[in-house]
Amino acid sequence: MPPRLPVQASSWRPVAESVSSHLSSPAASTIIPSIPSSAQRCPSNARAFSATAPASGRLGRRQMRQWMKQNEHKYKALERRPFEGSQYLSGNSSQPFPLNPHFRSAPVLSESARELVWEKVMVKGEPMKSVSAELGIDIRRIGAVVRLKEVEKDWIANPPRRLNKQNKPLARPYAKAFMALLPQTRYDDSNSQRIHEQFNEVVVHPYTQQQLFFPVSESREFNREDAAKAFNRYLKSTDERIPHPELVQMERQINVEGVAPLEAAKAFRQATAEAEQKIAERAERAARKEASLITRVNDKRGVEFRFKDYNVDSVGHNGRGLEGVGVRYGVASYDRKRGEVKIPTKVE
Repeated sequence: MPPRLPVQASSWRPVAESVSSHLSSPAASTIIPSIPSSAQRCPSNARAFSATAPASGRLGRRQMRQWMKQNEHKYKALERRPFEGSQYLSGNSSQPFPLNPHFRSAPVLSESARELVWEKVMVKGEPMKSVSAELGIDIRRIGAVVRLKEVEKDWIANPPRRLNKQNKPLARPYAKAFMALLPQTRYDDSNSQRIHEQFNEVVVHPYTQQQLFFPVSESREFNREDAAKAFNRYLKSTDERIPHPELVQMERQINVEGVAPLEAAKAFRQATAEAEQKIAERAERAARKEASLITRVNDKRGVEFRFKDYNVDSVGHNGRGLEGVGVRYGVASYDRKRGEVKIPTKVE
């Protein structure tokens, strides 16, 4: 049995433990300041002098309160926000989180901008493509703004029975407070040329997302039309699939043919009006054809039943036809299916 130390030697144990813990601790970081832990401040076998939390735990709270006292006048002026836009801590109007520079807040259309879009389309009767190109807004957003404005104005003129009975107004204060937190695009100045977003980008077609091996001879000139036909013989090229092909034609008239800008802009508005008229007529014919294929039967309770004939052969020989019942939910691609031959077997 080894000899035991006398009682006086036990007083050196806290000193030895503190020295060993100090030597075994990692090197101090130059980025994060090192704060001594409770084990280093007090030995493990000794009781702390006080149960009060250490002052280092309240340091961050004091710094936060000090910063708030120095900068609260910049962010408490709520009446300035509707005119100056968002006021983020980072100082950047598109970076809401100071420590995350990769997240950018996209601007939204202000109330006056949405009212301007609705007035141009519904009151003045301007083509939607012309309004989209003039204000720099995507044509899909133009349509959404017009539809929502129509709903809002209809609610104001003819409020629903439930809201009229409860006497509930529109949530204007909530919308105003929420819009004050976001960067906004305004068109208050008629001379300012502002672009809200990229409005003439090519939409990615589902046919172009498949894996494709298309052999081409070296002597052949392969252009955009050939690339579109490689994916599908009915697929149009990117020059024809952009939302505003009339803009390309207008720029070609100004820069190549030497047409005056005013005359080119007038021709652009006329071309967009004719294009929208053709789209409206095509949609009307499609709606009439769809309605003619549906048989409606009303029962005694006033319920309308709609019946439509389907042909089994419309789904195609492999069940992947575009006229099938479930085609609206998407058709899976066979790019990664086992056994599919992806290497071209012939060259045309």
